[in-house]
Amino acid sequence: QVQLVESGGGSVQAGGSLRLSCAASGSIASINVMAYYRQGPGKQRELVALITSGGTANYADSVKGRFTISRDNVKKTVTLQMDSLKPEDTAVYYCNADIRGRSSITSRQYWGQGTQVTVSS
Repeated sequence: QVQLVESGGGSVQAGGSLRLSCAASGSIASINVMAYYRQGPGKQRELVALITSGGTANYADSVKGRFTISRDNVKKTVTLQMDSLKPEDTAVYYCNADIRGRSSITSRQYWGQGTQVTVSS
């Protein structure tokens, strides 16, 4: 069974940094796009950053220049380095990946359990 397990997160003051990591495990044939989404209090879930299997990254305008997404295709992990954090970055952050299992001919979306990031002013 494929699963995504997240780690990292926590509380920090504005201007600080946090690092989120997510590891995929199970019977995996291939991983396409990996991404982080977030959902703030009273808000809809939004895309923060994504990275393709080839390493091309894209970011939401609100985090450009502050967040960096990276991945290790061998370890099947994705990392989100968050710098210059702002109170408006406070949210639950979710790892997401498009994964094809070894017994499947198509891929599907998987989600991590979510991790809380709280930025105080």
